[in-house]
Amino acid sequence: MYRPHPEYRDDDFDYQSDAPRTHLQPLVIALAALCALILVPVVVDRVVAARVESGTAEAFQEGMGTPTRPEVHVRGFPVLTQVASGTLRHVDITARDIPADEAARPLPVTELDLRLDNLRKSDDGSEAQARSAEATARLSYTDVSDALGLEVSQGDRPGRISARIAMPFGDGITVTVKVSAVSGNRIAFEDFRVASGVLPDAGQALLDKVFEEPIQLRNIPDGLSLRSVTTTANGLTARFSGTSVTFRPDDAAQS
Repeated sequence: MYRPHPEYRDDDFDYQSDAPRTHLQPLVIALAALCALILVPVVVDRVVAARVESGTAEAFQEGMGTPTRPEVHVRGFPVLTQVASGTLRHVDITARDIPADEAARPLPVTELDLRLDNLRKSDDGSEAQARSAEATARLSYTDVSDALGLEVSQGDRPGRISARIAMPFGDGITVTVKVSAVSGNRIAFEDFRVASGVLPDAGQALLDKVFEEPIQLRNIPDGLSLRSVTTTANGLTARFSGTSVTFRPDDAAQS
């Protein structure tokens, strides 16, 4: 039969002691406070960023006349201090299906990727201006074909497109044409060559007229200048850059 040692008693040991838990409580409270200090500003900043992105997307859609709301991302943390200063350091915008209804030969922009630096809204809120910007516009061959009135696809060499001319008989005529960027945000079509078929004199005169005038991109924000045009399997890629790039509600009608 067990008997306690005479020098010890069972009540000398507190088996339910909460001493360790008591020591942990201040640490748990401190960690919770630290998490709150870290997470609350982040959450608040994310809410502010979301509101700014939504407002920017709405303004861009209104100004450029896009059928869908563009994607907007404000970069840099914290956004709250950027808003307070009135200048957003870096803003990325991706817009799709920008129309060009007012142009003589309308060429819609299938997709436009904008990278804006130091975007600031005017005092009256009527416009926003970026100190500098870069943009990439993608133009589908379907829309290029509609603008030129010819069936257009990728050419046999970089920087050239292929245009097919239907004929009343035979397989028609195919020509290749060089595309390039010229002043005024225009795409020029030069140096066309017959790739297949026989081009009559009347066809030569027709193509001279079709390719004589460059097509102006009239749906690009003011301040961006066309730097280059390249060809891809799906269409043309036009690259822009500029300073003091301005966005206004009437850009879609005047650009």
